Amino acid sequence: MKKLLATVLLCCASTVTFAQATPQSMNPQRIERMEQQLQTRFANANTTHDGKLTREQAAAGMPMLARHFDEIDAQKLGYVTLPQIEAFMQERGAAH
Repeated sequence: MKKLLATVLLCCASTVTFAQATPQSMNPQRIERMEQQLQTRFANANTTHDGKLTREQAAAGMPMLARHFDEIDAQKLGYVTLPQIEAFMQERGAAH
């Protein structure tokens, strides 16, 4: 649950409600909606439909993600995937 919350916070930080929510206070339907929103935003930003976001795609479709692009793209491949984003946020969530 920490992974999901952290991922949503990164991608939807402009929504104060998400930033103030805690995993204990969120119901399963809300968590599912937020996960779906993340997947939808990723899919919309992924204009080449290859499951990879380039820095330019991230900047255009997911600006909060673009700010952390270099941290997420630790292997310096020039793109990030949804599992990489989730792993990054899980690590980041565990550190806080």
